[in-house]
Amino acid sequence: MMNAMINNVSVEVEDGLTILEAARKYNINIPTLCHYPELHINSDCRICSVEIDGRKGLKTACSTPIKDGMNIITNSPRVLNARKTITELILANHDANCTACTRNLNCELQSLAKNLGIDINRFPSVLERKPLDLLNPSLVRNSNRCIKCGRCVDVCKNVQAMHVLETMHRGHEMTVGPAFDEPLNDQTCTFCGQCANVCPVGAIMEKDNTDVVWEKLHDPSVYVMVQIAPAVRVAIGETLDHENGLISNGKLVSALRHLGFDHIYDTNFTADLTIMEEGTELIDRIMNGGVLPMMTSCCPGWINFAEQRHPNIIDHISSCKSPQQMFGTLAKTYYADKSNIDSRDIYVVSVMPCTAKKYEATRKEFRSFYDIPDVDIVLTTRELSKMFRQMGVDFDLIKEEPFDNPFGITTGAAQLFGASGGVMEAALRTVYEIVNKKPLVDINFESVRGLQGIKEATVDLGGKEIKVAVSNGLANTKTLVEQIEAGTSPYTFIEIMACPGGCIGGGGQPYGTTNDVREARLASTYFIDEEMVCRKSHENEMILALYEDYLDEPNSEQAHHLLHTYYEARK
Repeated sequence: MMNAMINNVSVEVEDGLTILEAARKYNINIPTLCHYPELHINSDCRICSVEIDGRKGLKTACSTPIKDGMNIITNSPRVLNARKTITELILANHDANCTACTRNLNCELQSLAKNLGIDINRFPSVLERKPLDLLNPSLVRNSNRCIKCGRCVDVCKNVQAMHVLETMHRGHEMTVGPAFDEPLNDQTCTFCGQCANVCPVGAIMEKDNTDVVWEKLHDPSVYVMVQIAPAVRVAIGETLDHENGLISNGKLVSALRHLGFDHIYDTNFTADLTIMEEGTELIDRIMNGGVLPMMTSCCPGWINFAEQRHPNIIDHISSCKSPQQMFGTLAKTYYADKSNIDSRDIYVVSVMPCTAKKYEATRKEFRSFYDIPDVDIVLTTRELSKMFRQMGVDFDLIKEEPFDNPFGITTGAAQLFGASGGVMEAALRTVYEIVNKKPLVDINFESVRGLQGIKEATVDLGGKEIKVAVSNGLANTKTLVEQIEAGTSPYTFIEIMACPGGCIGGGGQPYGTTNDVREARLASTYFIDEEMVCRKSHENEMILALYEDYLDEPNSEQAHHLLHTYYEARK
């Protein structure tokens, strides 16, 4: 244990902690800007500078280990002046049109300037404006707001192992972006959005589609329906000043009715449908010598990664569309037929935790009829929160309402899609009972739960033990992919999610997503599953009725035509 003094407060902390970590244990605030939990510490901004008795110059609290006997001052005139000067210099090279920024009132630089009392900047602006990168459907890169903190570089390089973003040049000429400052669309970017999640100032953000949705909602000739992904309901409350992991099912539906949607449906319905199709596909591959291991296809960031970086493993990926796209297909075929509505008059909005879903909805493979997209537009959790604030929706006052039918009856298994390991657990509940023709004694597969990068489990299928694996975060995914390429993979079934923690940590989720926040969202996800009357996809009565009425059976010709797709190598 280390004994030290911070602002005349005696502290006792474990050896190996930084000054910043030690101070936070005692609720002593040291402001930061480049620092972010779970990312590598770079000390780039130096906002966290402190004085240490007996040492020359100021030291960065985020990277300086605390030592026995240290006497640390975090708020001396010298420290405060340094922080204020650094912040003013950053602001002098920053687009400070705050009211036009999506991070207004939720910006770390703005909050820092306010707390330091910067009302007027002593330094003139030296910002040289650059054009915005608007060429892809998922993300917008605005270099004019970039403060060179390095967070996006770190998450892209060390968490996702993509190396799309880098720091270039030196001094005042330093920039952050893709090589040669090319647009993201010309890179092997998966559009996972983790860079947007950790950016403190809105230099990278999702492409905002809220104005388009408002236009459609006010057009009486358009039938607008919305689907809600499982991870959204355990996160959106955070953007409305509620505790982490608040479960917002009924209130979310009610709030969407306030916005004017004609029908509100649950993506969990098509998550159950995905399990029926994907589970049947897995059984067929196992029984009939298909390509193994089979890999899930729900995550568009992962699909982008495979198509661009590892196209030789595409045959291992399930041919199933994602739940988002299955819903869009059914909306414009089954639902249109039953409701006697022209598919071209139906406008499908998805609310997803994911920026890559925006790209997925634009893919040419996902156009069923009349060359119109199955899903017309995608909003992130953050965008939907923006629309609620625009309409003055108060989650504390609105009453809970149920999802509409026929796409509102779901299971606990479907809710698990929001968590890393959830697709695997949902699939195993169904595949085990179909193959073994007996119910599971315990339907909870604890070994595939949690935030570990790679998780494993063994399951008995027809008297044969098979190994399965779960990966979240693309850096971890590379390990499993390289095993397949080398022919050494010991697994039969693999679930891949591009984002840390799975969809609950998606690139479109509320800002400030850390492991503590992910844990709260995970706990709520499993709580919803536990509380559901039906917890297995193959026991969803509405899914069974859909097959009887429209799809024949899982993996039938009709089901393949509507619910399956193909993937291909691309640059």
